[in-house]
Amino acid sequence: MANTNKFMNILVAGGCGFVGSNICINLKKRNFNVLSVDNISKKYCKLNILRLKKFKIKNIKADIANEKELNKIKFKPDIIIDCAAEPAVEVSFKEPQKVLRNNLITTLNLLNIAKKNNSKFIFLSSSRIYPINVSYNYFRSKKKKLYSEKTSTEGVKTIYGFSKYSSEMLIKEFSYLFGIKFIINRLGLTSGPWQFGKVEQGLVSLWMWSHIKKKKLKYIGFGGSGSQIRDVLNIDDLNDLIYLQIKKMKKVQNQTFCVGGGKKSYFKLKNLTNYCSNITKNKINIVRSSKTSKNDIPYYITSNRKLKKFYNWQPKFTLFKTLEKLYIWMKKNESKLQEYF
Repeated sequence: MANTNKFMNILVAGGCGFVGSNICINLKKRNFNVLSVDNISKKYCKLNILRLKKFKIKNIKADIANEKELNKIKFKPDIIIDCAAEPAVEVSFKEPQKVLRNNLITTLNLLNIAKKNNSKFIFLSSSRIYPINVSYNYFRSKKKKLYSEKTSTEGVKTIYGFSKYSSEMLIKEFSYLFGIKFIINRLGLTSGPWQFGKVEQGLVSLWMWSHIKKKKLKYIGFGGSGSQIRDVLNIDDLNDLIYLQIKKMKKVQNQTFCVGGGKKSYFKLKNLTNYCSNITKNKINIVRSSKTSKNDIPYYITSNRKLKKFYNWQPKFTLFKTLEKLYIWMKKNESKLQEYF
C-alpha cells in the first residue's frame, strides 16, 4: 500500500517551541509534509530551528496574532496543529493583554485559515481550564481523584486558563458555523529532551538541570513543604497520540480529551527532588517559601480513560523513565545547553 502521509500538509503553529518542534519532527519522520510557523520569541527557538533544518522542515517567522502576516503564508494545510501560546501562567497575572493576544487571537486567526482551506484542527489546550477551587478540593480529598473531561470547568481559572478555555469555545463555535472538524487536547505537565525549563514553565526539566548543575531550587507556596502534586506526560507519548489522532480523524472528530501522565507518573514535588538526586547523585539545598501565588494549584492528576476508549492509547513512560531520558540528553549536551537554562 502506498504511503499517503507525504501528500498530507500539516501546519504546526508554534513549531519552534518544545512541544511544537517535537511534533514537527515526529510527523516529518512519518513522511508528512510539515510547515512550522513561529515568531521565534524565545531564546531556545534558535536551537529548535537548527533541529527542524536537519529534518528539512521549514519555519516561517511570523506573528500568528497578526492576521496580515499569517495570510501571506502560501500553504494549504489539511490539518492545523495549534501549539502557539504564552505558556507561563504567572505572565497572565502581570500581562493579561499579552496572554490573550498570544493564546486567543492566535487561535482565532488559525481558525480563519482552517475555514478558508477546509482544514481539520488539533488544539493543544491546558489542564488550567479547570477552576482553582477544584484543585484545592481534590488535594484535600483522602482519595486520589483524577481530572476528566467531565470535571467541572465552572469557576476562576487564571487569565491563562481563561484564554485557553476561550479558545476551546471559539473552536466549537467555528465547528458549528463552518463545519471545521477538531480535536482538543487538555495537557498538564509535559516534559522530555529539548525542554528548557524555567521557574514559570517546564518544572521537570528545570528540576533535573538544577540538580546536574547544583543550582538552588525553591519550594514555593503551600507552606514551602513541596507537597503539591502533579503528573507528567512524556513528549514521545504525546507524539504517538497526535499521530493516532491524525490517522483516525475521519472516525474520531469534534472531541475533547484530557491528556497526561496519569497515575503512572504523578509525584509530589519533594519526591521529584529525591528522584533527581538519585539519578544525578547530587544533593542540593531547597529554599522554602510559604507564600502561595493566587495562580498556583496544589493538585492535578489526569484520567486518560476516554483516550483509552477512543484510541487504545495510554502513556508508556513513567516519571522515572522521563527523568532518565532528560538526564542522558542534558549530560550529552551539557556545554551547549548552558546558556538556555
